Amino acid sequence: MLRTRGLTKRFGGLTAVDDVDFELASDELCSLIGPNGAGKTTFFDLLTGALAPTEGTVELRTDAAEGGDAWRDLTAAPAHEVAQLGVHRSYQVTNVFAGSTVLENVRVAAQAAGGDGTNFWRNAGQLDRYIEEAYEVLDRVDLADRAEEPASALSHGAKRQLEVGVALAGDPDVLLLDEPNAGVSSESVDRVVDLIEDVATDHAVLLVEHNMDIVMEVSDRVVVLNQGSVIADDEPSAVRDDPAVQRAYLGGYEPGSAGGDDPHADADTGSDGGEPA
Repeated sequence: MLRTRGLTKRFGGLTAVDDVDFELASDELCSLIGPNGAGKTTFFDLLTGALAPTEGTVELRTDAAEGGDAWRDLTAAPAHEVAQLGVHRSYQVTNVFAGSTVLENVRVAAQAAGGDGTNFWRNAGQLDRYIEEAYEVLDRVDLADRAEEPASALSHGAKRQLEVGVALAGDPDVLLLDEPNAGVSSESVDRVVDLIEDVATDHAVLLVEHNMDIVMEVSDRVVVLNQGSVIADDEPSAVRDDPAVQRAYLGGYEPGSAGGDDPHADADTGSDGGEPA
């Protein structure tokens, strides 16, 4: 569904993503894990057009629904074009319009995904279509009953649900979720996890998550980055038991020991600070 070949990003003399070959299937929930500075957020930025790679390619299978095998090169595509082609993302830091209603956050995202983000002369029929889509998304993320509330009134966990809703707007083929449980209270984690699993039933999902219990529970496959390179790519149990992964990241992890406070869970700096994440 989405793949990279030789994907590399350098910031001066620092290689943040190093010659990564990766492929995400259309029916797959793949988790991307690794220590801080491993390159996870930089990799997301490369996939979504927020950063241009130094070397390598990013490609999207454009006719996956028909079982075809035509790949479209996204390597030089800007972020808005990548989104319109069906690759959407959420962010580590809560990224909603706090002064707008819950409904408007999703409606604007749906409108942008439909190519009408700057079309102020749209007719009422078009607007109604986006509002209807927004309500369908809000129903899915369990926020339909709060549609008319300002986003600022939501709890942090509910804002994370809204962020997933914004990413779902426009019916993407691929969803990249960057730490959707970051900062979420223990009472809300199960709700967000259930939402991730639901979304993965009809989207290809790439998930960055620091809570290893969640990773082991929801993932079909786990890819481990360390210093920008892939050091493991396998089913969760095999990755958990991999000695290289234990040395680089897990450090003796056992199921049930992760809780919500992972020692590597400080926010990655990503491209905002000019450093790898």
